[in-house]
Amino acid sequence: MDRTGGTEHVPGTGHVTDVAGPGAPGSGSADDPLVIRDAATGAAVPDAFQRLWNPHRMAYIDAGREGRGRGHEDDCPFCEAPRKSDEDALIVARGEHAYVLLNLFPYNNGHLLVCPYRHVPLYDEATADEIREMAELTQTAMRVLRAVSHCDGFNIGMNQGEIAGAGVAAHLHQHIVPRWASDSNFFPIIARTKSMSQLLGDTRRLVAEGWPAAD
Repeated sequence: MDRTGGTEHVPGTGHVTDVAGPGAPGSGSADDPLVIRDAATGAAVPDAFQRLWNPHRMAYIDAGREGRGRGHEDDCPFCEAPRKSDEDALIVARGEHAYVLLNLFPYNNGHLLVCPYRHVPLYDEATADEIREMAELTQTAMRVLRAVSHCDGFNIGMNQGEIAGAGVAAHLHQHIVPRWASDSNFFPIIARTKSMSQLLGDTRRLVAEGWPAAD
């Protein structure tokens, strides 16, 4: 074993078996939470990730555990949203068969979702009218986002089923994510954090105001 900087290592393992200084064994502060102990136990060995605590997402996790919000219309967020005001539900536009709202957990500012009103899980189970209106709303959303946010491109797609990453698998929804040439930086890579420059309410207002009036 060698000793470097007061910390003893087991050659070839990377394990820290002791820590000199405050909190080290015999220092009188053995319960110091910053102490690095033996990596074999893993009890107090830090990793490279920062934590962004999101306790509000427990609503989705609990819903999944109990089957709510996934297979039941009476507790589905996309069935509940149209019953609320546009402001409370972050709805941007309402059509005859489908509507558009902001994603509550956006990847980028202006991240929209296009949903049919009907509680249907898969794209191939939607009616021709639902598919047509979802496509029309998607085109309009792209034009409005381009006008109000000057975005350079879009990611558009659907996650079909829980195994494919759908957060609410029982209710069909299409993502529209505006992209800018400068929207990717070191934050997501280094800090595991996405920087959002605009509040959801402000984004909803801008997009709703830019939405063309129905004929």
